[in-house]
Amino acid sequence: MRPFPLYKSTLKPFVPTLSAMQKTRKSVSKRFKVTGTGKVMRRSPNTRHLLSSKSRKQRRRANKSKRVDDGFEKKMLASMPFA
Repeated sequence: MRPFPLYKSTLKPFVPTLSAMQKTRKSVSKRFKVTGTGKVMRRSPNTRHLLSSKSRKQRRRANKSKRVDDGFEKKMLASMPFA
């Protein structure tokens, strides 16, 4: 048996380039915010429930947004091309 197809395809495989349209990853854009200076900020974990067992200091610090580490910042910005 011959391999399929018998003719040469004129279609080329899609290779994403910079000119290709980029889409925003909505899950990333909902969890992270970009500041005016370009920093990526995230919310602190452990602030949903069981707060009575946490100290006042823990709760106070968890209210503030924190900066994303430099290693992840590039990935987050790549996932939000229009931010």
